[in-house]
Amino acid sequence: MTHPTTNYSRLYMMLEDILVLYRVEMTILINRFRCARTERRKRRILEHARKYSVLSKIPAQLKHLNRLVHVTNADCIANLRMDRNTFGKLCRILTERGGLRQGKCLRVEEQVAIFVGVLAHHKKNRVAGFDFWRSGATISHYVNKVLGAVLSLHSMLLCKPTPVSEDCTDHRWKWFKGCLGALDGTHINVLVSAADKPRYRTRKGQITTNTLAVCDRNMQFVYLLLGWEGSAGDSRVLRDAVSRHNGLKVPQGCYYLCDNSYVISNGFMTPYKGVRYHLKEWGPGSAAPQNSKEIFNMRHTKARNVIERAFAVLKMRWAILRSASFYPIKTQIRLIMAYFLLHNFIRREMDVDPIEAELDENMHTITPEEEFIGLDYVDCVEPSAEWTVTRDNLALNMWNNR
Repeated sequence: MTHPTTNYSRLYMMLEDILVLYRVEMTILINRFRCARTERRKRRILEHARKYSVLSKIPAQLKHLNRLVHVTNADCIANLRMDRNTFGKLCRILTERGGLRQGKCLRVEEQVAIFVGVLAHHKKNRVAGFDFWRSGATISHYVNKVLGAVLSLHSMLLCKPTPVSEDCTDHRWKWFKGCLGALDGTHINVLVSAADKPRYRTRKGQITTNTLAVCDRNMQFVYLLLGWEGSAGDSRVLRDAVSRHNGLKVPQGCYYLCDNSYVISNGFMTPYKGVRYHLKEWGPGSAAPQNSKEIFNMRHTKARNVIERAFAVLKMRWAILRSASFYPIKTQIRLIMAYFLLHNFIRREMDVDPIEAELDENMHTITPEEEFIGLDYVDCVEPSAEWTVTRDNLALNMWNNR
């Protein structure tokens, strides 16, 4: 007869064996489940990587860039404000002289296209990033990178003026011997902090920066002074430009045409005050000039209109000038400088400027010469009786030879 204790021991050992087998089976099942879950996770990661990888975006990025700059001149001008040949020259100059280099994933062409597209259409970073299949951080990085390269070429892109010669036949400029061009100030909307708004607020209530611009007879800018608050007067800005060490240089005997917001002085010719001036005030019959002062003002405004046309073309070309941008004020000032420099480059390289063609007027083209050497320059802006007499003699000569 078997002892009961022995039966219990066998039963206990059987139960232990069953538990061991159960644990082994459960461990195998758990490991299989974990492996399956890991495999599913790997598959999802690989599918996500294939879907959103840089390599998968390259065809779309190249297709968008090719549509901008490699298909037709019309599309390139509409989107980048210059034809394909001019765009290619700009990229080459920025690479050779501006120090612009190809990034890890962006070619120089794409970097420049992003920058010019932002200026031309006032695109926000997210919009430009969506168009070019790039992140907002990438767009911001390369906008600032190309901006620095453009500004480094300022000495090459700014034009050198030439005075009106004695044998000039242009009906607008032949009366102003020795004239270098025209100058004026323009207010450009900016975004500043609440503490700085009183200084940047104009008499019309807008928040702007007062930019002094000087251009030659071909609507190419010669000198720029940026950063002054909108509340600053034009005469104050001009005095600052002339007094700077590397400021506006006007050789003795030469001058620029400017409006009545400035004073007539050595180097700066203003019209007569209290006399008809604007072009819309002139016409045939009794509306024609009646004396020497009126004929001087009429011819003065016809010639000085070149700076107004330059501002009009500039603001038609770059949409970002029409409203304040959301960059820091220092970056906004640097961007304004870039607008003017790119304007000069486009006018220099393109035979026909479509933006200017919209203004429906032919412009006189000149070839810029080298900077004046060995001459004395105007060093102050003060009312001058001598230049008032010069203006009177010039007006009398116009009237006698009308």
